[in-house]
Amino acid sequence: MSENVVPFHKPTDPPAAEPATVTTLTVVPDASPARPVPLWVRSGRAVKSAVTHERTKTAVRATVRHGLYTFNGGRIVARRAWDGRTGSRYERMIRAAEAAGNLEAAEEWEERLQRFRAARHHRRMDLLHSPVDAAKGVAVGAGMSVGLLIALGIVMAISTEDIGHVITPLSATIDFIALLIRIVQIVWGPALTIGPFLALLALWSVGRKQHAAPAWALPANVRTGEGEPITPSIVVKALRDLGVPALARAIKEMGDAGASMLGPIRIAGCGVEVDVTLPSGVSTNEVQNRRRKLAENLTRHEHEVFITIPQAARTVRLWIADSGALDEPIGPSPLVTDETLTANYKTGRAPWGQDLRGDAAELSLYQRHLLITGLSNQGKTAALRALALWLALDRSVEFWMGDLKGAGDWAMFDGIATRLIQGPTDDHVIQVTEMLEDAVEEMNRRLQAPPGTDFPLLVVIVDEAQVAFMCPVKGEDKRPYGGSSATSRYFMGARKIHNQGRAVNVLLWQGTQDPTDQNLPKLVREGAHTRASLALGTESQARMALGDKAVDGGAAPNLLRPGLDKGTLVVASDGIEIPKGQSSITVRTHYISTDDAHAIADRAKALRDGVTTLHVIERGEERDPLTDIAAVLGDAARVLTADVLKRLSALSEDAYGTWTPGDLKRVLEDAGAEPYKSDGRMVVGRDRVARALANRNTDGSASTG
Repeated sequence: MSENVVPFHKPTDPPAAEPATVTTLTVVPDASPARPVPLWVRSGRAVKSAVTHERTKTAVRATVRHGLYTFNGGRIVARRAWDGRTGSRYERMIRAAEAAGNLEAAEEWEERLQRFRAARHHRRMDLLHSPVDAAKGVAVGAGMSVGLLIALGIVMAISTEDIGHVITPLSATIDFIALLIRIVQIVWGPALTIGPFLALLALWSVGRKQHAAPAWALPANVRTGEGEPITPSIVVKALRDLGVPALARAIKEMGDAGASMLGPIRIAGCGVEVDVTLPSGVSTNEVQNRRRKLAENLTRHEHEVFITIPQAARTVRLWIADSGALDEPIGPSPLVTDETLTANYKTGRAPWGQDLRGDAAELSLYQRHLLITGLSNQGKTAALRALALWLALDRSVEFWMGDLKGAGDWAMFDGIATRLIQGPTDDHVIQVTEMLEDAVEEMNRRLQAPPGTDFPLLVVIVDEAQVAFMCPVKGEDKRPYGGSSATSRYFMGARKIHNQGRAVNVLLWQGTQDPTDQNLPKLVREGAHTRASLALGTESQARMALGDKAVDGGAAPNLLRPGLDKGTLVVASDGIEIPKGQSSITVRTHYISTDDAHAIADRAKALRDGVTTLHVIERGEERDPLTDIAAVLGDAARVLTADVLKRLSALSEDAYGTWTPGDLKRVLEDAGAEPYKSDGRMVVGRDRVARALANRNTDGSASTG
């Protein structure tokens, strides 16, 4: 039997041969019977529960809040009364002007103080003579009043022929005065009782309007500050509590006149804008570096406050959004809503979106290389494509495009772009690089043309350009396609176009993500005239994307919220209207969906005579000139011979790059499809070329260009 089991025999059990029924009790070692919880423990728990209960907290906050409303309301009223009776208000304004270094304002406030003191002295001197003058005035007034009443009584007595009416007006007046005295005697007691309560209520009302209580004691809707309008006092308090000792001391010395640092608070789009002139000893970057704390002091999120540096010295410009306004989408693009919209490369501006003030943000593309960067999936391709869609509505513009993502984001330009290469592989990088080198050759040809020659715009667009810079493949000549060395083919092509392309209207637009020195070399990013950035991860990336000047001036794409601020760009360019004194502007771009982009592209195609888009650049192989001519003609009934030569050169630089109009004429005449004049210009007819192809020998023999 276990040591924990104890046998217990009932005394009344009769003896039996078999073992008696045994009842066992299990004893648990060290087990003690349940004890009642001490009273002091239960009391402590009850007290703790009562203290920490939400109702208790709410009651405590309400008690403290309303008590401090009354107390601080009394302080506010006393301060106002003191300011009205003394020159302390003027003295504060003088100190504020001196702290801000504005001596003219200080002198003006000092003159006002002197005038106030002179007027106060004059009033006090008048008080010395006022009792005597008042007594004389009362005596004269009383005598005149009694005389008038007696005269009125005489008139009444003559009228009624009753001498007793002489004193009737005087008696009535005395009775009226006695009634007033009686009313005052009745009301005076309750007034003395209720009066203090009314005074406390008035003080409470003043404190309540000023929220004169700690933040933790205020109601939830006041404590959060959602939608709280921006006032001078709120801005001054936010700056005072920013954690800059010199700024806090200066504002403390200014007293309530710290608002003298502020310019006018102007409504600016979905927020307000105000310039702050900092006191001596406070630098602008001390405020810039505390953007989050400043935003929280203003009861805003960090992304709802933008700090820029205007032209004036020791000044920061604050743009403060209305709560939640930046999370609301902007309207559709004019490219979508206005089907009659056209473009003009030289004089027009692309409708890109809205700035933070709600004004239309329009970008001039004339002779400006472009770079757009940002983290992945932030709207880079959509922002770049929106500009290209607008420019496509100018029929004179030619596009060469390389999409190194290959997801079909640029498919709508098939039939608009002369070249469209789509794909992420090394082979696609090679083709895009060779396309870029062809653009360099075209640029050199234009540079050697006679002075004054006008060239149509050629835009070379490379999306996901970081794929090209990071490509490890080398050509037969051992030169790498990617990289940032002097032997890198893509890098050198981009550099050459940046150096001289804009002079002859050959432009390079690039879109890249997550910029580093490896996937976006310094010389390439600094060669772009228009630089724009979506959300980035670090300040160093922001400097790579926009340059030191823009970031030092307040540009901060690294503070945009990835995912939440999709399509929001920080732009540094002279092609967009930027407020005076700033180096960048924040733009919320219009989003154009893929379906809308196809619709806009269809309008652009309708403006053109038909463009044959090349998807692969083939080099070093035998060509059939007549077949290639038919291919480049596309669906057009006839095409100018000059345009046919250009398209053939784009199709194969090796085979047709050196062709002249005479070479084209020779091939067509041999095939029986000679060029002819239309409206005074030489053209190639599609039907003639098609008949020549159908009638020639089936062996397909043709001379190679």
